[in-house]
Amino acid sequence: MKQVDYIIVGCGLASIAFSEQLRANGKSFIVFDDRSQQSSIVAAGLYNPVILKRFSEVWKAKEQLDLALPVYKTIEQDLKIKIDHKLRILRRFTSIEEQNLWFNASDKPKLEPYLSTQLVKNTNEFIDAPFGFGEVLHAGRIDTEELIHAYKTFLKENQSLVESSFVYQNLQVLSNVVSYENIKAKQVVFAEGFGVKNNAYFKDIPLNGTKGEVLVIKAPNLNIDFGIKSSVFIIPLEKDLYAVGATYNWTDKSNIPTEEGKQELINKLKTFLKCNFEVVQHLAGIRPTVKDRRPLVGQHAEYQNLYVLNGLGTRGVMIAPYVAQKLYQFIENNTPLDSEINISRFN
Repeated sequence: MKQVDYIIVGCGLASIAFSEQLRANGKSFIVFDDRSQQSSIVAAGLYNPVILKRFSEVWKAKEQLDLALPVYKTIEQDLKIKIDHKLRILRRFTSIEEQNLWFNASDKPKLEPYLSTQLVKNTNEFIDAPFGFGEVLHAGRIDTEELIHAYKTFLKENQSLVESSFVYQNLQVLSNVVSYENIKAKQVVFAEGFGVKNNAYFKDIPLNGTKGEVLVIKAPNLNIDFGIKSSVFIIPLEKDLYAVGATYNWTDKSNIPTEEGKQELINKLKTFLKCNFEVVQHLAGIRPTVKDRRPLVGQHAEYQNLYVLNGLGTRGVMIAPYVAQKLYQFIENNTPLDSEINISRFN
């Protein structure tokens, strides 16, 4: 019988962030993952403190970035990988009115640190941007695919990863301990993304799930080292490769890429990209989204040693370390959870 402090179910951004809380505090844990959820892997991985559709502040952007970036730095150092790539993000303007809205937003105290007041003129003949760009400051990209792959390897080396589905019926919950097959633990944290819909304990939490599709294109003539946000985003990867996304489908709950999603992205991309490109990869995943756009964090109403960490939505790389710390402090130090993230808000 193996004894640990925590069992974590899932190995996406939420799980990794919580695992880092446990590592930092000397807690033992084991992670279960069956690779059924792909939203973290197909995510663009952008950390961007501004909602670029309407030029408004991301919820708790400063607090999230202040916590998240040191966490990823620690992972880079401990796992000897590079995942944090600083990145200029340019918002393509479609009119003079959008330029004016940008500059009005840049005067707001919470947005001032993140919105440059210098208009960026377009100098790339393969991009149609007659009204120029606004530049987002303090932004970047976490390579989520490399992060998850390297972290799973790290867990395996430490005998802390079980690559199989978690069978809820095999979990025995007692007052101060849980037992699962040959493992005993004090607590279980379910960080399964949309997979929580199959969870016998938390399947009723109000998680919607939004399918997102992303393309990887090869565009040798484009030659940019910054991200562009327009009707779709373009993010430089390597060797003339760029990520393009994303779609939002609220009805299809499969991880299967669709021709409709592919054509939607291509059509939107062609409205401003004027060079030839080739689609080399097409990915899809279900984002764990919530109707009030806040995470789902908290304790089971009946079983006091079962917890959920979910609902990170489209900004998982920013939110994950923030909510992981909140949950850890709640479990270990009885620090109350903020009402806006606590699952009890839906009771």
